[in-house]
Amino acid sequence: MISFSPSTSSNSDASKLTYTVLVESEPDGRFSAVVLGLSDCKSSGKTENEALENLQQLLQKRLQNSRIVTLEIDSPQTDNPWLKVAGMYKDNPLFDEVLADIKAERSKVDTQMEEYYQRIDAEDEVK
Repeated sequence: MISFSPSTSSNSDASKLTYTVLVESEPDGRFSAVVLGLSDCKSSGKTENEALENLQQLLQKRLQNSRIVTLEIDSPQTDNPWLKVAGMYKDNPLFDEVLADIKAERSKVDTQMEEYYQRIDAEDEVK
């Protein structure tokens, strides 16, 4: 389902739009201005202000016969792949034993890493 509605502002001046503009100094000493996200909306001028004024005029002309709307599109439903395997071993009699082995291995690795970090810290203190 796709729906759209006019974009409105909650403030008192709903007729004002705000655009983010990239202003660059060109090698020839001129300035360029482009509306981010609308690469075809660009202008130039001898000064930064002139480039911005030219861009503002371009946008106003473009928006005379246009309107801004907000689209709402339903996202396609995707199944969570983990739900297919969640709980598949809950009734396995070896499940608790496997968890205990995992816990023991993690503890062993944690101990090794702690010893490694202590050794690194001691070497740093010597330097």
